[in-house]
Amino acid sequence: MIRALAKRFAETGGAREDALLVHPAQLNLWLDEVWSSLSNLPVLPGGDELGAAFLGDPGIVGALAMPPPFLSAPPMAPSGITLDDPRAWSGTPGPPHPAAVSFFPHHLMYAYLVECTGAEVVVLEVIRRLVAGETLGSLSPDGARWRRTTEELIFRDAPPFSIASVVSEARLFSRVSRRNAYWRMFGYDLPHPIAPGTGGSVGQDWKAHVGLGANTDFRAKWSELLRQVWLGLENSANTSGANPTDPSYVAFLCSSIQDMLNNRRIGGNLAHEEFVHVTLMSWLHLTLESDTPIVRDLKAEATSPADRLARIAQRVGMSPAARSRELFRLAEPMSCLLRAIEAGLFSEPIAASALFDPTRPLGIEMRDIIDGWQSATGERVKDRPVGAAMVPLSPQPLRLPTPGTPPAPAPAAVPSTPLLAPAPVGATNGHGR
Repeated sequence: MIRALAKRFAETGGAREDALLVHPAQLNLWLDEVWSSLSNLPVLPGGDELGAAFLGDPGIVGALAMPPPFLSAPPMAPSGITLDDPRAWSGTPGPPHPAAVSFFPHHLMYAYLVECTGAEVVVLEVIRRLVAGETLGSLSPDGARWRRTTEELIFRDAPPFSIASVVSEARLFSRVSRRNAYWRMFGYDLPHPIAPGTGGSVGQDWKAHVGLGANTDFRAKWSELLRQVWLGLENSANTSGANPTDPSYVAFLCSSIQDMLNNRRIGGNLAHEEFVHVTLMSWLHLTLESDTPIVRDLKAEATSPADRLARIAQRVGMSPAARSRELFRLAEPMSCLLRAIEAGLFSEPIAASALFDPTRPLGIEMRDIIDGWQSATGERVKDRPVGAAMVPLSPQPLRLPTPGTPPAPAPAAVPSTPLLAPAPVGATNGHGR
């Protein structure tokens, strides 16, 4: 969402980071405009609506959308976001206008993977220190603007009646609401605990209240899908001998995952939550995607989101996930893949064969996803399952090599005490703590 807005700024001659300078009130109004635009999604060649595949029920958009007059007249107003100047107000709705599919939010998996890096926990501590004292030094005007918008957008309740609101007496903490959504959709918990005072007191109630409506077998099916696609990639060049690749089985796994995810979306369930959670995590991703004003103010310049996060975390005495580099790289490709699976694009053997065709862009991307998932989670999806014919294990190491550590940033003004060290996605996912 926010990164799609950043792309529009870049396409019109600005910088991607300009999206971070838009006023928080405009961003909240813009989210309502984008939500309303989701009712205009196109139809797939086969006649199926994208809205049905992505939202569960396209009617959920109109059910939760602001009445049209409210988006263009008092007491509300258009967001007025203009791509010429992020600080200006145009008096008209912001992009996309008319609606564009490119502004459809990423899959909930995107939010999960970005949050697994520990970025939200680290940024919360950064904000806390910035508003409580001067241990991190002073900010530039653009850095101060980012601080205010981040606090407004992520760490406080959204304005009344805004589509961005997912906090109430029924669900007191947004970070708990996100965990609930991840558990229901994927059967995954985040690999780090909830920080004390920020929702940790609720324990695992949010998980117990889900009942049976959680896809706890998603991980097994997902891992098996990656294993079978890798098998196809391994044997794609075979010209003689046996080829264990089974496109029908790959298609079956895709259909099983499609059914599993679609079941959680019946009636538009989780569409609203997915929209909000993806938006918030995309804000953090964009913040770390380049040397943005706050990154420069914190003297955390680096060459990748993972390195910038690590240097910012060091300023506040914390450590992000050990495999945050892979998690950031996986977020967008996995989102696109799961969207395609939910739309049923790989439910037939011929279509599923594209997943392990190394001569096509999709096959190349699947290889990267498999490499990244194995490295991030420690699951050896490239190894043959137990009981298969004895073959040598993959010569590739379990984890991808980590680039050299960048120079340490300037130390904080006062000693920092470690508060939380988020761990990588791993075997603890799906288990209570």
